[in-house]
Amino acid sequence: MSSHAENTALAAVIGLGSMGFGMARSMKHAGLEVVGYDIMPAAVERFVAEGGRGAATAAEAARGADIIVSVVVNAAQTEAILFGPEGIAGAIKPGAVFVSSATMDPAVARDLSQRAEALGFHYLDAPISGGAAKAASGELTIMASGSKAAFETARPALEAMAAKVYELGDTAGTGAAFKMINQLLAGVHIAAACEAISFAAKQGLDLGKVYEVITASAGNSWMFENRVPHVLAGDYTPRSAIEIFVKDLGIVQDMARSERYPVPLAAAALQMYLAAAGAGMGRDDDASLARLYAQLSGAALPRPNSENE
Repeated sequence: MSSHAENTALAAVIGLGSMGFGMARSMKHAGLEVVGYDIMPAAVERFVAEGGRGAATAAEAARGADIIVSVVVNAAQTEAILFGPEGIAGAIKPGAVFVSSATMDPAVARDLSQRAEALGFHYLDAPISGGAAKAASGELTIMASGSKAAFETARPALEAMAAKVYELGDTAGTGAAFKMINQLLAGVHIAAACEAISFAAKQGLDLGKVYEVITASAGNSWMFENRVPHVLAGDYTPRSAIEIFVKDLGIVQDMARSERYPVPLAAAALQMYLAAAGAGMGRDDDASLARLYAQLSGAALPRPNSENE
């Protein structure tokens, strides 16, 4: 495996969206040869313009690669990429590693891993956290689990993409489970932040001053500090969409139900994301929960600058 340690590996990235593009670019900057594929030709063209290689199909990208990094939304898309009608499983060379970054139920990750290993290639369960900015700078957090061989083969890509790689076990599914604990907290914290800032608006408080005071006080959270500025700007351009938490907190509910474990706070938060999606905000920023609270209560939130002109 010494050749991998010298960054001579060929890496393929399937999915060149806001996250995948940054991850592909980070690997290229680290000295790996990178080929990218996306269902949107413009995304591939953008990567080629930056010096990467493009592929016309996912299978073409995967063929001959040592490391295939899948950057898609969910388990269904991951399974389709691997085993669907145009899946890449047959194009992956023996001993290569498929790095799955999608958030999914741990049981699904285990199943995909077993099917991959049966075909002679490795599967690394490697969900990510950090957002597009950290993807672009190679500073993601990766919560990974898989065999020693999967880690060893994927190492050049992991080191290029992440500031922190947590090696959480030798079985796929453990990384997914860690990610779901993170998503439970993230979803609840966003909902709490939106509830609080909208409640402050209902009280007629100066929201800029509320932000200043709370971020210097014990009630602060990373999500309050990160998402409330979207509300203050009246800018709900999606950095992370409402539908992401409809999906992820739904997975939390499924996991908890199977374990007969109560998750009442996550359940309440999920209902708010579902309501926001039902109100037409599903593709908007997840800080849109504040807009939902405002609609329900009559609270007045800041409007986008364009509406104030």
